[in-house]
Amino acid sequence: MPEPDPPARVGCGSLAVPLDHTRPDGPHLRIAVSRVRATGTPAERRGILLVNPGGPGGSGLPYAVTKRAKLPEQVRRAYDIIGFDPRGTGASDPADCGPMGGLFDAPGVDPVPRDRPAERAHLRGLKALADDCARGVGAALPHLSTEETAEDMDDLRAALGEPALSYLGVSYGSYLGAAYAAAHPHRIDRMVLDSVVGPWDWHEFDVRQARALLRQRDTLFAWLARDPARYRLGATPRAVRAFYTRARAALAAHPDHGFGPAAFDRAVYRALGRTERWAPLGDGLRRYLHEGTADGLRPADDFAAPASRTYEAANRTVTCADGPGPDPHTVLADIRALRRTDPLPLLTGLEATTCAYWHHKPTHRTPLGSPQAPPVLLVASAHDPVTPAAGARALRRTLPGSRLITLDNDYSHGVFASRGNPCVDDTVADYLIDGTTPTTDIRCAGPGLP
Repeated sequence: MPEPDPPARVGCGSLAVPLDHTRPDGPHLRIAVSRVRATGTPAERRGILLVNPGGPGGSGLPYAVTKRAKLPEQVRRAYDIIGFDPRGTGASDPADCGPMGGLFDAPGVDPVPRDRPAERAHLRGLKALADDCARGVGAALPHLSTEETAEDMDDLRAALGEPALSYLGVSYGSYLGAAYAAAHPHRIDRMVLDSVVGPWDWHEFDVRQARALLRQRDTLFAWLARDPARYRLGATPRAVRAFYTRARAALAAHPDHGFGPAAFDRAVYRALGRTERWAPLGDGLRRYLHEGTADGLRPADDFAAPASRTYEAANRTVTCADGPGPDPHTVLADIRALRRTDPLPLLTGLEATTCAYWHHKPTHRTPLGSPQAPPVLLVASAHDPVTPAAGARALRRTLPGSRLITLDNDYSHGVFASRGNPCVDDTVADYLIDGTTPTTDIRCAGPGLP
């Protein structure tokens, strides 16, 4: 657990919550919680601000410290910042899917199937993943869901003795916030949903994201072509694409110490979400193509490490508990459609495909939003490929009276207290402190490409 700057201090604890909130006397699990108290005067204090970094599967325990450090000072003075590991993640009875269908194999198979035998093998891998999670998670499988996590949030609010909560959720955290709004609209004081997941089923969201990532990758190719002297990948987007394709094909044929096409796609997926990662990706491609080492592409953290295994297990378990999944025919149809859009799609984010074989079959989708909720502030980057801005516009329709702040000419995931934009940060801070809701949607000038 990181430490905040003095005089602030972080405290940690846990809260027992029902595994199934419809059976409060049944089995319980423990939710790990962190708190950094407000540093202002008692008169300045507004209450608690729960924060969630995204996922599903992300650990929120350290986020009370790490996100707080970036928040405007007046927000730190006004709110106790509360972090927590959602059920199934981090230190909150973490999900365990064991081998997880070969996902952690290194180098593993190429994640983009291109013919019928490869497609059949791809489906077998999805089924194996679902089988591993059913064995590992067991009776908790239906209950590691966003709806149950929203109830955990309300249990946490009550345990802290607060009549209402404020909330900042980023990425998947926006989806969790919208689920809390559906369940407990009258318990909301302020709510900020940043980099918003749209109100679609998870598989539809994943496909929309995959298409946005292809657009972002084209932007990346054009950006790398602007500096051929540094990156040595050519002076046109077409030339950069050719070098990129060559690198991926070479890693598929001859993985570099376990770094193959799946790891390559994960590295690209991660880089596309934040423009400050583009230059390191370009340097890594240059080193691999001209020096023969993939070290510049290899992530610092081992994908098969325990924390990553927990993340991926919780991610699939929550995703598949949140509503009915696609069938295998839809999975293949969507992969083929993405291949028609681009012969080399990024399928890393198609996480709900394994729900086609999930052992628990949810009967309904997670309810999101409520007309009874107070005005919510939504924040979006105009060209975010991870949570495309269309999702914020769609979710807003479930939250009447809410406002959308769009950071124009921006290409990164995560905006408030992240991109360093005064227009965004000041508007959100005014809302959190004074309840000042903009009279109309706001468009802020963004930084453009680096």
